[in-house]
Parts: sequence; structure tokens; C-alpha cells
Amino acid sequence: MSDSSRSPLPPVRLHPEAELARDALSTPLLSRAARLARWAGPDTRIDAGGGLVDEQLPAAAEELGLSGDDAAAYAGEAWRVAVDTGLVEVVDEEAGTVATGADLALLTGGSPQDVLGVWLGALETVLADASVPDLDDLVDAMDAGGEVDLSSLDWDPEAEAEFLDGVLGNLYLLTVSEDGPGDGPVPLPALAASMIVPSDMGEPTNDVLEQVSDAMMRLDDQFRLLEPVGLVDYQPVDEALMADAEAAVEDPAAVDDTDVSRYGMVRLTPLGRYGLRSRLLEAGFEAPAVGDLADKGADALLDGTALYPQSAAQAETEQWLAARPEPLAAARELLAAARGADEGAPLRRLRCQQALSLVGAEAEPALREVLDDSELGGLARVWLTEAGFSDVPAPSQDLVFWLTVDTVAAQLAAEGNSDELRALVEGLAAQHSGFFAAAWRVEHPATADVLEAMGRLHPDKKIAKEARKAAFKARSQQGG
Repeated sequence: MSDSSRSPLPPVRLHPEAELARDALSTPLLSRAARLARWAGPDTRIDAGGGLVDEQLPAAAEELGLSGDDAAAYAGEAWRVAVDTGLVEVVDEEAGTVATGADLALLTGGSPQDVLGVWLGALETVLADASVPDLDDLVDAMDAGGEVDLSSLDWDPEAEAEFLDGVLGNLYLLTVSEDGPGDGPVPLPALAASMIVPSDMGEPTNDVLEQVSDAMMRLDDQFRLLEPVGLVDYQPVDEALMADAEAAVEDPAAVDDTDVSRYGMVRLTPLGRYGLRSRLLEAGFEAPAVGDLADKGADALLDGTALYPQSAAQAETEQWLAARPEPLAAARELLAAARGADEGAPLRRLRCQQALSLVGAEAEPALREVLDDSELGGLARVWLTEAGFSDVPAPSQDLVFWLTVDTVAAQLAAEGNSDELRALVEGLAAQHSGFFAAAWRVEHPATADVLEAMGRLHPDKKIAKEARKAAFKARSQQGG
């Protein structure tokens, strides 16, 4: 996949590898490739490119139970996958002879990872095929000698591959994002527009709409190719709408869901999520999966989930806790990892508090042990009170202000200038009339940054000015 970004992607939820391996074995393309690998023998002949010679395609199609105009093409594709993935081995290139490949045994006797490795090889073959112009275009580009004139195709192989990678990357991002469709399908016009329409463009121009329409037609062909390998579930574009494909892009709100679906709907399968994540990792992207941190320490959990969406952070934490038989020991480990004066510490403490809520009442002794801790005492009091425990000592005024700064710093790190944070800032200023007069003295590394943010976020100009003044005092006190 293209290497355009290194920012972490949201974590993906993957099915167990054994289940994914079963899915891979049942995909039409891999199962056909395996059948042809078993069928191949000393009399099977290939051409210079490793494909079956034309005379053998009918027999291969018959072996696969295929009929109709496309039978030979489907058989040829399955054969290419068999050769590319090592299910078939070329014995003698000059003689054009083949034999069963060693990797065929992996599909029946290998581990789930072995099976998925073969499937990933099949996926690469299909993705390469999907970036090639269709047969009609190739025939049109042939010269009198039967050679394809690539320059007449207006085809840039690298650009085509990058475009498809970009589309699949966007589909992956939409699928794993907190506010994305999840397991639901994505309309093809929206996916095409995500690659063509600039994010800051208001009303798309006719030229842009035409580009989106062209992209939809390309993607329609490509997703038809990618469905048999199990990457996507795809509902193709209704051919009756081909001539009017721009309508759905121009005004999606003007058509109901049934109309939108006629322009094509695509979703990643569970196997597809696994496949695209593998490709992203191979390309050097940070593409976490829920469960990656289950066997790591609490410090890795709190740092790793720091910027996860809330539901993904909870799912990751649940798996981490499930791997620890002693809830009290887990609570103590979480609290120890939440300490610190570094920039990431406030958000670690927020994630720690959320994790402790999943531990339940068994965490109580661990929380009482840190009531006098300068960094964890406020968190402990909040947790014990919210959990309904009695005899929770009242916090000092200094601790209240320290915890307030820590909480706002954590929210800033997690969400930036969100509406929720704006509401929190307004509430704090309203509850404490002398808040800024006292807050600048708080001995917390993030005090100045928090006060600056409050000055930026508060809608009342007078209060915002107070916050900025307090931030200046805090920074002077910190010596910078």
C-alpha cells in the first residue's frame, strides 16, 4: 500500500485466526486454485508466462464445474493464483511442465497462519490483476502485429495501483473508525468521492463530478474482481443507472437508501479487514488490532489505548483484564502505571480510571492505598465515591485544583478542542468564581497549557482574558 502517512490508525477488531482461515479456504478463488493444483499433472502445459495454454482451459473450467462465456477466464485466474501462491510448481519452464506445489499441503495440514499466508498471496495476485485495464481496452490497443500499445491506453500501472490502494485504505479507515459504518456497507459514490473531491470543496464542479463518475465505473469493475477472493462483499452498480451515476454523488440526500444502493455498495469482510491490516503493516503503517496489548504490561496498555476511541479502548482493556486472574493485582498494576509528570500522564490516569471501573469492587483496597498519593489521590477519591463506598476522605482544596487541571489536560490530549471540553471549561469557570486566581498556582506540569486552552475555549471574552492572564502567571512561575 502507498506510504503516504504514518499516523496511527484506529484499532481493528479481528475475528480469531482459525475462523479467518476457514473463511479463506471457502473463498471461491482460493478453493478453485486448490482444486486446479490437485488436478494438475505431468500432462498439464503452461505458456511462457506460467498461464495454462488455451487448449487446457476448457478442461480446467470443467474440473471447476464452470460453464458459460466467462468459464475460461475464471479458470485462468484460478490457475494464476495457484502458481503465484505455490500451490502449483513450475517444473520446467522451457517444456512448460508443472507439478503439485509444496504449499498445497498447507491448506489441509498447516496452521491457520499458514492458510492465511497462502490467502494473502492470492490477494496480491488479484490486486495486481485489478489494476490492469479490462480486456476490451487491451484488444482496442493492439497493433497490427498483435502487440499491445500501452501508450495508447492512457494507463499508468503505478498510478492505478496507488489509486486502488488509496480506495481500500479509505474503506479500511471508514470500517474501523468509531463513527464509521462498522460492518455495514459503504455506498460506492461516497468511496469514489473520498478519493476525488477535495475535503475543503463546497459544491463539486462538473469536472469533479465526471471524475467521480469515472472512478465509480473503475471501482465497479475492480470490486467485482475482488469479491471472489473474499476481500469484500459487493453489490454492483445497477447497469440501468450507469449513464446517470453522477446523480448520487451530486446530491446523495435527494435519494433514499434503496436508490443509493443501486449505485453500488461495498463492505470489507472480516477476512478483508485482516488482509488490509496485513498489507498496511507490511507498508510500515501503525495499524493496531484490539487484543494486541492483552499480554503487555499496564504501562503499555495505558499508553497504547491513550488515543483509542472510547469503545475500542474499553474492548482492549477488557481483554487485558481477562488475561489477569487477580483483579486486585491488576488494579495495583494499573495505578502504578498511571503515575508520572510527563506529557502523557494525565491521559494515562484517565484511561486508568476507566479501566478500574471495569475491575469493579475488588479494586477497592488498591484505591485506598493511594489516597495520600499526590498524583493518584484525587483519582482514588473520585473512583471510590462513584463506586458507592463510604468513609472516603474529603480532598483538600489543593488536590481539587490539581485534579481539575489533570482532568482537563487529559481531555485536551484525548479530544482536542471538542464541544464536551468546551462545556467542561464553562462549567468549571461558573462553579468557582475565583478559579483562575487560584488555578495558576497549581503545581502541575500542564497548568499553563490548561489555562491557555481554557482562555481559547471559553466563549465569554472577560473570562477568557482572566484565563490567559492566569496562564501567563503560571508560565512565569514555572520559569518559562
